[in-house]
Amino acid sequence: MTQSCKNITEPSETDRVYMRRALDLAARARGRTSPNPMVGAVLSKDGVVVGEGFHSFAGSDHAEIEALHEAESEAAGATLYVNLEPCCHFGRTPPCVDRIIQAGIRRVVAACEDPNPAVSGKGFAALRAAGVTVDVGLLAEEATRLNEAFFTYIRTGRPFVMLKAAASLDGKIATQTGDSRWITGESARQHVHHLRNEVDAVLVGIGTVLRDDPMLTTRLGIPDQRDPTRVIVDNLARLPLRAQVINRASTAPTILAVSAMAPRARLEVLEREGVQVIVVAESPRRVSLAHLMETLGKMGCLAVMIEGGAEINASALQEGIVDKLLLFLAPILIGGKSTPTAVGGAGIETLREAKRLRDIRIERFGEDILIEGYLHE
Repeated sequence: MTQSCKNITEPSETDRVYMRRALDLAARARGRTSPNPMVGAVLSKDGVVVGEGFHSFAGSDHAEIEALHEAESEAAGATLYVNLEPCCHFGRTPPCVDRIIQAGIRRVVAACEDPNPAVSGKGFAALRAAGVTVDVGLLAEEATRLNEAFFTYIRTGRPFVMLKAAASLDGKIATQTGDSRWITGESARQHVHHLRNEVDAVLVGIGTVLRDDPMLTTRLGIPDQRDPTRVIVDNLARLPLRAQVINRASTAPTILAVSAMAPRARLEVLEREGVQVIVVAESPRRVSLAHLMETLGKMGCLAVMIEGGAEINASALQEGIVDKLLLFLAPILIGGKSTPTAVGGAGIETLREAKRLRDIRIERFGEDILIEGYLHE
């Protein structure tokens, strides 16, 4: 956390209530604002909310502007609560700072500084220069966690990467015959669909497609659900034309990440079927996941969820691209020396090399348990 996330004045309980409301508003746009952050805003005057809003999608009005529109003349002398520093530069929309000053806002309470160099600290400085009281740091941890994908994207230029796996208590993801449907129960699987609804892309290896032929769509049965972009890592472009990821019923694109060894004729056939091909030229014989993430970042992708098998999981961990692990454990035992585990590859030699999670959270879904934690500081 930066020094700009320190409180200037001690926040009141009212401040906390309104900031939590701003965070709740921001979260309404999960998965919809890329490459922008999720932002919510509340305007309070004399103990009454006079305006509120949230940024619903890239190119739409920012949260602060939505709140100002609702408040109209009541904004003068009000306090603005917002979970991220107001912008001070021209992007798709004009600077929010100018509108805040023009509206006569008396005080701005922000959860944290915007990591974007075009904004970082400059928005606060402009507000203070105009005589607006600015307090920063209230519920900063919650605000940073809410926009963890955006913070990672701005800091690294690549998406925030989650690795999701489902395994038995002994770490197996399938039986010796390859049967893996379904290790977890309905509640856990439904949660995965909620996650798909919130990320920009899901990624699997060609092995998963050839074995399971998944659709990789969101199936929540709600009006505003959204399918993520489907990214298939396929060195030699073996993706069958009948695969469900080439699904005309879905509006989500399918990206095929191939190596330089992939046959050009095969790629042309897949492209005619609507598949978007990315040649990861830096790795002639295999697709570098790190380079692929850089490419997806340049495409404005903020969050990716890996839903592959043992080998793609091992490659992702070995290349150091995984930010967050989500491991569902089912209360079953599968056994078998050769049955696949959640992470394949060559493995490690000593425990000192083991990947260790931090900030662990445990949640129950029916009979299954979700262990969630972070791999990067």
